[in-house]
Amino acid sequence: MLETLTQPNYPRAALGLEAESVTALALQKEGKRKFSVKQAATSELPEHLLTPSFTEKNISSADEMLVLLEEVITTAGLRKQKRWSVSLPSNTARTAILTLENEPASKQELSEILDWKSENTFGVPAGEMRISRRKITPDAGGKSRYFATAVKLSVIDEYETLFEMLGWRAGLILPRAISEANWLIDTKNQTDSLLISSQTDGFTALLMRGDEPTVVRSITCTDSERDDEIYRLLMFYRDRFGDESSETFLEKLLVVGKSFTPARLKEIADEALGKTLNILRPEDIGLYLPAQDLSFDDLAAPAGLASLGWK
Repeated sequence: MLETLTQPNYPRAALGLEAESVTALALQKEGKRKFSVKQAATSELPEHLLTPSFTEKNISSADEMLVLLEEVITTAGLRKQKRWSVSLPSNTARTAILTLENEPASKQELSEILDWKSENTFGVPAGEMRISRRKITPDAGGKSRYFATAVKLSVIDEYETLFEMLGWRAGLILPRAISEANWLIDTKNQTDSLLISSQTDGFTALLMRGDEPTVVRSITCTDSERDDEIYRLLMFYRDRFGDESSETFLEKLLVVGKSFTPARLKEIADEALGKTLNILRPEDIGLYLPAQDLSFDDLAAPAGLASLGWK
């Protein structure tokens, strides 16, 4: 899925940016679709230095951010690394599945329709966004669908200016949830899997079937509302895709976010779906963490991008 959103280089090192922290890492391959962390470090960011937003300024002080980026790559032993993939906070980008009511008569008409749909979906003129689109499997009615990710040009420019000042080449820049979803891509098995990824004002849910997204939801909610929203999401899945005897019915759940409790999510899934989901651990997706005190929640997105360096 990720390879066709852009046409990047795939470094084996990646940076993960969040409102609270920045993580730098490099992977090493341990076998087929199995990786271990070769080098890594996470540094906390001061409050309000990075405020993820799709429309507003993200970085309050470029000079302060530069110092912290240099600090984390030095701690990780990656100071000489110049080629990076970068995972941005989920709130910085918007993602959706665009469905066409009718088939366009030409490539120009298709481009115009997708631009119009992107503007209406993301709320910003197409000319002010960097939009990546990939055609995916049609819906049940045969209508064409496109998986689209958008970042406002003024926002992505903040980050790319920083990388240029550091002399970096950022070959692949994607939002956090898309980076994490790489761990669920399975071209051989069409069973559904679900990513639930926290963000500052709720969570993003991405339902994968094989190597394609089927449902994308960005849900805004408070911490106290989150369990109910996850329950509603799973009920929506059961109502829309709910043939439990189907070979594709949801089996796996990947949860990324320090505020989530896997045992509680398992309870919610049992109640909503009437079956037990497999809550994936890092080793289940092929990522082996070092003994040092590093969190999977910090590593999942940048490691998902760095793993593409072997494709």
